Amino acid sequence: MDFNLEIPRDHLFIRSISDDGIRVNDNYYNKPFILASQQIVAHWDIETIGDISEKTLQLIFDMQPEVVLIGCGKTQSFLPPATQAAFFRRTIGFEVMVTDAACRTFNVLVAEGRNVVAAIIP
Repeated sequence: MDFNLEIPRDHLFIRSISDDGIRVNDNYYNKPFILASQQIVAHWDIETIGDISEKTLQLIFDMQPEVVLIGCGKTQSFLPPATQAAFFRRTIGFEVMVTDAACRTFNVLVAEGRNVVAAIIP
């Protein structure tokens, strides 16, 4: 699914999702990764949403986002209450959604100038 044919010059942008992976600008990602408007962490050391914990989220927390989008794959899942509490303690908003929705939402929020981080499981 293509999202946009043009690449914004001032921030990273998700261009498409396909069997080849998730295309950020001109690079494809097939493993979990973290994306902010000016930074990409190409390897996030998790495999599934069940691997997400306060420890694996620390890299994201260090980025000090106002909101975090977690793309959980093709099937909707949720974070356990203890992991959700890590966001609440830091007053960081978060949303868990299927990956294609998280990618579209990231593009909208970053285009609005919001301080958003997407944690993506392809």
